[in-house]
Amino acid sequence: MSDPSVSRETATPPVPDAARGVFADRLGQAEEYARALATDGVVRGLIGPREAPRLWERHLLNSAVLEEAVPRGATVADIGSGAGLPGLVLAIARPDVHVTLVEPLLRRTTFLDEVVSRLGVTNVRVVRGRADALHGVEQFDVVTSRAVAALPKLAGWCLPLVSGHGEMVALKGSAVLDEVEEATPELLRLGATAPRVAELGVGRVSETTWAVRIAWAEPSSVSLPASRSSGSGTGSKGPRRKPRRPHGR
Repeated sequence: MSDPSVSRETATPPVPDAARGVFADRLGQAEEYARALATDGVVRGLIGPREAPRLWERHLLNSAVLEEAVPRGATVADIGSGAGLPGLVLAIARPDVHVTLVEPLLRRTTFLDEVVSRLGVTNVRVVRGRADALHGVEQFDVVTSRAVAALPKLAGWCLPLVSGHGEMVALKGSAVLDEVEEATPELLRLGATAPRVAELGVGRVSETTWAVRIAWAEPSSVSLPASRSSGSGTGSKGPRRKPRRPHGR
């Protein structure tokens, strides 16, 4: 239930011009999501009250430009989705992609289920659980995350979910280059390519987004066991090129 003292009208910051270009005819859904974050999201402790005035620039647009790294028609998993950033924003901006929001906490998945239903977003599903619960069960074209964990740990959670020709795309902060330099030896050991850093949203939004893009070094060796992907049998769990994980999420 929303706190009646929180006005849906006054709590939502104005829509910046950049949002109209990014969301186009889906801007109405994005606005409704912003209102949900600024009201229910604050009341339920999913975002801090100080974040509400800068929802568009710092969170929604920052997440929406992820679409530059997502192929048309792709399947996407958002690990540790929280309040739906960046996965739900991506689903709104790109109705052609199919997004799975993976989040272990019940209060967050309850919020996500409610918001997805309220917005009428049909290309999203919400999965309550940790990323490793899907290891060996599903793979995706893109596996993303935003401010979840350091790269080596994050790769242990995400890479087993990346298809052979897919990609892990982690949204990071301004210290991304230092983090990549430190993490590269471990990522190579896990069987990944050297990470590439991309700046998303250039010329489109006022605050661009840094993304680390990581693929498999040997795509042809990555697959789900046939028994898992076909839904029959009891084959071994995990992709054949599954990296070693420090700890599951």
